[in-house]
Amino acid sequence: MSNTVPSVELTETPQEGQRPSTGGNGHTAFVPVSQLEEMIQQRLREERARLEREAGLEEKSHSHFKRPEERPFTKAQRPHTTVLFGGLTWKHERILQGSIAGLGYKVMPLPNADKQSFQIGKEYGNNGQCNPTYFTVGNLVKYLQSLESQGLSKQEIVDNYVYVTAGACGPCRFGMYEAEYRLALRNAGFDGFRVLLFQQAGGLDQAGLEAGLELNIDFFMGMLNGMNFGDLLLDISDQIRPFEVNKGETDRVLRQCVEYMYEVMKARRPYKFEGKLADVMWAKTPTLANTVEFLGKFLRQLFSDHYVDGLRWCFEQLNAIEVDYLRVKPIVKVTGEFWAQTTESDGNFNMFPFLDREGAQIIREPIATWTSYLINQAKNEARDRRGLKEGETMPRWYEVGKHVQRELEFYKKLVMLWIAGKIYDREYNRLRAALGNKPHALVNQLELLRMGHPYYNSRAEGGEGHLEVAKNIYYSNKDMCHMVLSLKPFGCMPSTQSDGAQSAVVNHYKDMIFIPIETSGEGDVNAHSRVQMALGEAKVKAKNEFARVLAETGRSLDEIRAYVDAHPEMKRPAWNIAHHKGVVGTAANFAKQVAAMMDAEGKGGTLRKLQRVAAMF
Repeated sequence: MSNTVPSVELTETPQEGQRPSTGGNGHTAFVPVSQLEEMIQQRLREERARLEREAGLEEKSHSHFKRPEERPFTKAQRPHTTVLFGGLTWKHERILQGSIAGLGYKVMPLPNADKQSFQIGKEYGNNGQCNPTYFTVGNLVKYLQSLESQGLSKQEIVDNYVYVTAGACGPCRFGMYEAEYRLALRNAGFDGFRVLLFQQAGGLDQAGLEAGLELNIDFFMGMLNGMNFGDLLLDISDQIRPFEVNKGETDRVLRQCVEYMYEVMKARRPYKFEGKLADVMWAKTPTLANTVEFLGKFLRQLFSDHYVDGLRWCFEQLNAIEVDYLRVKPIVKVTGEFWAQTTESDGNFNMFPFLDREGAQIIREPIATWTSYLINQAKNEARDRRGLKEGETMPRWYEVGKHVQRELEFYKKLVMLWIAGKIYDREYNRLRAALGNKPHALVNQLELLRMGHPYYNSRAEGGEGHLEVAKNIYYSNKDMCHMVLSLKPFGCMPSTQSDGAQSAVVNHYKDMIFIPIETSGEGDVNAHSRVQMALGEAKVKAKNEFARVLAETGRSLDEIRAYVDAHPEMKRPAWNIAHHKGVVGTAANFAKQVAAMMDAEGKGGTLRKLQRVAAMF
């Protein structure tokens, strides 16, 4: 038997950090601890490699994903860079174009998405994405390809154009839009094209740069104003179009109004704190000067009539349209996923013009409802997290000061959100008043929450949350529509969950007509056919309702029409039709209102005759 000594230095006296080891010849060897640990780790690695080889496994290196760093869009690039955006109706986008152009940007909304956009999105994007992804991504690529076909090089397009869009995280594929844009752009040959994302909960971070796109108070107030103007003009036009005497007049006047508001927005310049006093304050107390400028911008928004006067002009043009409110039309409330219920394109089978051709009166969902929903959800989150502070444990019961501080922080946040909600509602109602209070008021979010929560937990966010369920109940139960049409992308998880809850809702409200339609890049005929069947039932409801109202009034349609002919003001959109309990349709409510006015005049005429007879004696 061979006695071998390990290949380490032998010493008779152990040194610090060494461990004894007995050699084969009986001598004690002292091995440094670090060397001993390395020997152990080496033997472990060798044994792991041997076992993996026997099992047929190979150790692979891991490459973790990191968000690509976007090439910045700087202030110096602003004069020669065009900001692209899209995803709303052309009315919203044209007005927003004026708002952003008024801030000094070159800006262009993308053309309407079509089926070719959908096919391009599928060609250059990932499989399994939702309908809005393919349409919006493909629409951007299609537009850039059209620029290239006009003679621009790919590098010129990458250098001189940027795309701005919204983003968010959550339980749906909306959080993946940014990655889809980048993938499709790269596959289409536009690698390096800048996609700027602003989050629902956050902003666009270009810290350390003079940002090309400044997401400041002027930008966001302009965005909110533009979306509100688009909402209100769409709402009032949808109330006029079904009853217009001269076909197509509403759309013609609406286009004039949108162009006028584009010019109104473009002419608006951001408020600047200027003058001799301002020069002194900016030099000595810039923080205070900045606060004064901020307040100036805010107060001008609240009390200036610049935008209100613009909408008043629009109302004058719209009010010149002659209408016949005695036409019986079923009212269809359109709800669903945000993009599908908003767009006017192949992305939702062009459902709005289809409903109009089929003789329906439409109630769209304003974008303002989503803004109010976000404010209300922030309040709920503040209540749910009351007393909690991220990164810190709860104070002990006797740490009164810390408890008081957290309570004050909670109430401060709640009060700020409450004020924000009140100001937003106030501004929306001020703009409604400029349009004769004809557009619908915003629905109270607490009422929607109370209606929807028993069927769909209001804390379950993603998509429209509890709103799809709540709006179905609200508009049906409040006698505001004959039918609810819910539009959503094929395979949209939040909307699929809502549809599951809707089965319980429809079971509890037996007279409700609710139809969900999943949109995709094809299937127009099938979708239109399903809507036609439900709309046929809604038309029967509307006609029966109108006949019942006429019978209750004791007046014939000819009598009511003759009275309206004698009062031309009742043939104008400015005429506000009273809503009666248990009556849904515009024609039925109008007939009931006119009959009541006829009855009142009849009683008044009899009384005046009796007074004249009494005066003779």
